[in-house]
Amino acid sequence: MKPIQIGKIINKMQEARKVSLPTAVESFISLNKKRDPFKVLISTIISLRTKDEVTYKASKNLFKLASTPETIASLSTNKIEKAIFPCGFYKRKAKTIKDISTKLIADYASITPDTIDELLKFKGVGRKTANLVLTLGFNKPAICVDTHVHRIFNRIGYVKTDKPDDTEFALRAKLPKKYWIPINSLLVFYGQSICRPVSPLCSKCTIENLCMRNGVSKNR
Repeated sequence: MKPIQIGKIINKMQEARKVSLPTAVESFISLNKKRDPFKVLISTIISLRTKDEVTYKASKNLFKLASTPETIASLSTNKIEKAIFPCGFYKRKAKTIKDISTKLIADYASITPDTIDELLKFKGVGRKTANLVLTLGFNKPAICVDTHVHRIFNRIGYVKTDKPDDTEFALRAKLPKKYWIPINSLLVFYGQSICRPVSPLCSKCTIENLCMRNGVSKNR
């Protein structure tokens, strides 16, 4: 079996992305790039199991009302709920957002931590969220693994893992560090538009001849 040419694969994905980028994803990436670490953290909480366009709107609504730990902590949970509706699990997320803001004030002088270990101390923050805060909020090398990153890296044969967290650690061990920061947004694009979970669009894929197609029984 030939070794996976990961550099070539990523370059070809990047070329495909230049040609076409879904508006919702583009808006979400653009919004995050303008944010400070705290806003990245809060918008990432909002984004969980929520479409990008809804995340964009909900984040904008909330940050019009309040955009710092102090101002968000001062809002009632009900006001936060109304601001982020109709994102998925908005009631639970509103409580998480308020709790995170309160903890930041009490334990971190309102400064968002810049390490995974510290971010994981916040209830509601998992490895995916923590890594995204590091990459988008601090421009620090980290690997944010969501369902797209996990699926695509297994599909092309670069890793063989069962869970996203396992994929993160496998990638940390072998993926060149220069790809760590951009890999999530790149594979989210590719996973939503081409390398879909069911019946991927292999006929339109720029890396078709480099992919092992692990787990693909039907494609278009």
